[in-house]
Amino acid sequence: MVIAIASGKGGTGKTTVAVNLALSLADVQFIDADVEEPNANLFLKVDLQKLEDVAIPIPQVNANCSFCGRCAEFCQYNAIVVIPNKVIVFPELCHGCGGCKLVCPNNAIAEQPHIIGYIEYGKTDTIEFYHGVLQPGKPSATPIIRQLKRKIDPTRTVIIDVAPGIGCTVIESLRGVDFCLLVTEPTPFGLYDLDLTVNVIKQLHIPCGVVINRSTIGDDRVQRYCEAHNIPVLLEIPYDDRIAQLYSQGIPFVSQFDGWRDKFRSLFDKINEAAHHNKW
Repeated sequence: MVIAIASGKGGTGKTTVAVNLALSLADVQFIDADVEEPNANLFLKVDLQKLEDVAIPIPQVNANCSFCGRCAEFCQYNAIVVIPNKVIVFPELCHGCGGCKLVCPNNAIAEQPHIIGYIEYGKTDTIEFYHGVLQPGKPSATPIIRQLKRKIDPTRTVIIDVAPGIGCTVIESLRGVDFCLLVTEPTPFGLYDLDLTVNVIKQLHIPCGVVINRSTIGDDRVQRYCEAHNIPVLLEIPYDDRIAQLYSQGIPFVSQFDGWRDKFRSLFDKINEAAHHNKW
């Protein structure tokens, strides 16, 4: 089963839930897909090694160019500009879609790889870990996520720690998963961003459930929202200063608090059940 763990906003406890769930199960493949700021390994402490670079194709114009400008007209990112008798390519803006090559009438555009990031890998007795890293200033993280997801072993339990929000990186991370676990908090901001994410999940037809973090603060509007939209609340984690203190030290709280490994194993059982019953 491939489980994506997502949240509409940062800071809700998404990585906390992903890490503690992974540590509570026997054999897990963990993929940190928050490639702009991957941090799961600060808690898992896997010994990492670089596995491979990630590159996108960048246009390279040859002597066949007639300076017609069709490539520049096509590029919505302004990564290629045509001026009299010259074509200028801006690799920092190029998203590597290959459209300029397709529309060129003179076969004047070739492509060369341009490295935008890399993938690292490591493993422990119970976790096989991958994460991607987007190099600073590069325009798009989705190619790294796409390459990361090629490492998925569908015969195993796979946990994908998704970037916060509802942007392109989130859509790419969610594509093809079996279940999405949404982490939120009982605050107006938490509810607002939960609703945005639920609407995305509906469009992708992915079964989902909710974890309410810091459940003893705020109000009950998240619970009422979930009831109204037939979304199961699978776990509540109460507010506890000790959890925050452990987090600041990079220590997962299941390693310190009795009973929580069992609660996360029960969460996994509920995910299995909800994945077969919670359909949009």
